[in-house]
Amino acid sequence: MVRSEAEDVDGYLAEVPEERKDALAGLRALCRAELKGFSEVMAYGMPAYERDGVTEIAFASQKQYVSFYLMRTDVREAFGERLAGQDMGKGCLRFRKPEKIDFELVRDLLRATAARPGTVC
Repeated sequence: MVRSEAEDVDGYLAEVPEERKDALAGLRALCRAELKGFSEVMAYGMPAYERDGVTEIAFASQKQYVSFYLMRTDVREAFGERLAGQDMGKGCLRFRKPEKIDFELVRDLLRATAARPGTVC
């Protein structure tokens, strides 16, 4: 599943492979807990979190991995050392196995994102 046609995040989570449901529900719960003042939406076929109409965080179940999209360049730079050992594209962390998601790192990234607005890529 790369791009969902689900209308909301509940619908999205209902579509994901069974072996990823708990991990993706965990990402959602963490986003909802840490991103106060953000709106949960579906954007580009995946769950996303917006502040003032700007998407700053998203996640997705891709064919080979779970992606966590961190759109904030300032947060990525601030966490450069901790992100250095991760499988990372320009703006996303890739977790090849759901059980390998580093929820502590994700929580810290979410807290830094929520702390103040910044520039998105």
